[in-house]
Amino acid sequence: MVYTLPKLPYAPDALAPVISQETVDYHYGKHEKAYIDNLNKLIDGTIYADMPLEDIIRTADGPLFNNASQAWNHIFYFFAFSPEGGGEPEGELRKAIDEQFGSFDDFKKEFEEAGTKIFGSGWVWLSKDNDGKLFITQTSNAGNPLTDGLQPLLVFDVWEHAYYLDYQNRRAEQLHRLWEIVDWSVVESRY
Repeated sequence: MVYTLPKLPYAPDALAPVISQETVDYHYGKHEKAYIDNLNKLIDGTIYADMPLEDIIRTADGPLFNNASQAWNHIFYFFAFSPEGGGEPEGELRKAIDEQFGSFDDFKKEFEEAGTKIFGSGWVWLSKDNDGKLFITQTSNAGNPLTDGLQPLLVFDVWEHAYYLDYQNRRAEQLHRLWEIVDWSVVESRY
């Protein structure tokens, strides 16, 4: 199997001003493409060649894990956004957020704090377990909750290349602004 860079469901400038076209071009067009290209080189001729990406993430380590997970993480991240995003979740996901975090605003505050507190590069996730219980987790580098048996629902990227062109060192501001473009219909479909 050869992995390819999926076309985004919106124009590269559609998420501005939250995420600029320049950031999309570099972050998705160059960084993500490099992860996918490296992944393809690493799996060629191995037992991983025909394995689904999620299974590679769950079983691999070292450079193969890093490139597989980063490829998956970035697609998961960018495909949860929409220029018509924002607002609040509804349905069962909203009910679970309110029950477990007190309110949507409390959830957002806890999520942003978790992302702000990651030292160095990484990701902040909303995931669920098999019983539907929600978790806010932090992973460093290429970490992914799939390795802990959780199903990711939403992720914000806190690697500097995700926000530096638009926010310089203001990670907290970037995290706060991303709510404006979250496509809750996508996140709810993952729940």
